[in-house]
Amino acid sequence: METNHVVKIENLSVSYHGTEALQNISFSVLPKQLIGIIGPNGAGKSTLIKAIMGLIDKDEGDIKLFNDSMEKAYKKIAYVPQHNDIDLDFPVLVEDVVMMGRYPHLPWWGRPRTKDYQTVEACLKKVGMLSFRKKQIGALSGGQRQRVFLARALAQEAHLFFLDEPFAAIDVTSEKIIIDILRRLKEESKTIFVVHHDLSKAETYFDSLILLNKKLVKYGKSHEVFNIEKLQEAYEDNVAILSDKNKFVAVSG
Repeated sequence: METNHVVKIENLSVSYHGTEALQNISFSVLPKQLIGIIGPNGAGKSTLIKAIMGLIDKDEGDIKLFNDSMEKAYKKIAYVPQHNDIDLDFPVLVEDVVMMGRYPHLPWWGRPRTKDYQTVEACLKKVGMLSFRKKQIGALSGGQRQRVFLARALAQEAHLFFLDEPFAAIDVTSEKIIIDILRRLKEESKTIFVVHHDLSKAETYFDSLILLNKKLVKYGKSHEVFNIEKLQEAYEDNVAILSDKNKFVAVSG
């Protein structure tokens, strides 16, 4: 009987212009998990999720999502990109951004139905952005924009979520709203991957961690991954103990 893996990666390698970004990565993930991807700058964190989603080419390896190919599983997958991957000059309203999450569910004639408008409204309400629905996306703060793009992902009604640095340069209120929503999604049996840079919160936020530095240093439950030996291996000794046991911070990289 085949195991019901949400994601299964075998021997994944990716390179850019002849420079290897990921080297022979293998792991598998079961449903209902909130997973952090950590590692130093240039470790391949964003590359990993983009390769899984088929946004960049791989050199070799096998990727299965829901025991199937990305081409067949795409409707089940939602993506929240980094801030710098978004064109904020494009004149689009908040509610239109969230409606983009409904596109995989629209009928062949492509026009939103009552259900789609209701879903957009409900998702904006979940992230506390309903009153901003008529605002231009470029007029929002970083935290507000990130909440809108999370609402777009929610509107897609996906089962697998990929978020690339969702907590970078956002306000405390937005960060709390986002992590609370991600935890609720996990309780609804969703699986969420989050590229994350703040080691001081990694063990608190995530059930499991993927620790990378081009190679897979360690994947497992957060308490198994979050130890000084593995962190020093990944960050090449550029990690320091903050206070108590297992309280770490990357001091460079």
